[in-house]
Amino acid sequence: MGLQRQEVEKVAKLSRITLAPGEAEQLADQLSRVLDYIGKLNELKTDDVAPLSHALAVANVFRDDEPRESLPVETVLANAPSRTAAGFKVPRVLEGDED
Repeated sequence: MGLQRQEVEKVAKLSRITLAPGEAEQLADQLSRVLDYIGKLNELKTDDVAPLSHALAVANVFRDDEPRESLPVETVLANAPSRTAAGFKVPRVLEGDED
């Protein structure tokens, strides 16, 4: 089942892709070979294969969420480029009164 030049030109037009002269024939040949290769998957016997949502077994690797003490303010603010007594000081992003 090969693609025709007209089909490639139609898809290119719908995709708003400009093709150079002769490029449609080349793409038709290349895409036909890709589709033929993909078509070989229909030859596989998959009756006994269970559908998968992922190729590998995936497990949740997160730890349990357990409450614990917060870090001390001084530790958190130790590397802050600019700070106040109670937190980070950042550039203003909204219009309004000072502080």
